Amino acid sequence: MSRNTNTGGVLENMVLPALKRGGYDYTKQMHIGIRLGGKGRHMVDAIAEKGGEKILISSKWQQTSGTAEQKVPFEVMCLAEALIDNKGVYSKAYVILGGDGWKLRDFYIAGGLNKFFKDTDKVKIVTLERFVALANKGEL
Repeated sequence: MSRNTNTGGVLENMVLPALKRGGYDYTKQMHIGIRLGGKGRHMVDAIAEKGGEKILISSKWQQTSGTAEQKVPFEVMCLAEALIDNKGVYSKAYVILGGDGWKLRDFYIAGGLNKFFKDTDKVKIVTLERFVALANKGEL
């Protein structure tokens, strides 16, 4: 039996209403360039916009142990590259970690990757609950 790895329902039911409540406009499933190494399109789950500021949003759902955990560092690198390559079009990016199957969630949200990556200070890794709270208040 295959696992459901679709984060679309979480995005639709929790993230997008929080963005709307916080006064953000958004577009879903946006192509923002090519991923690192030139292989494949880089799609983000949403781009939020408020006051002329555009924010990239990527969500990762980990319900049981699996591969999403290993994808987080690569997503951080790809988002950092998108911020640099788009020369100020996007001000920052969020990687949202949802679900309770994470082994490294505390490590990621505490900034554990920071010492390994240069120029990723504008890419924030947050829990789903933290993102919803920030979005609801319009404080992304």
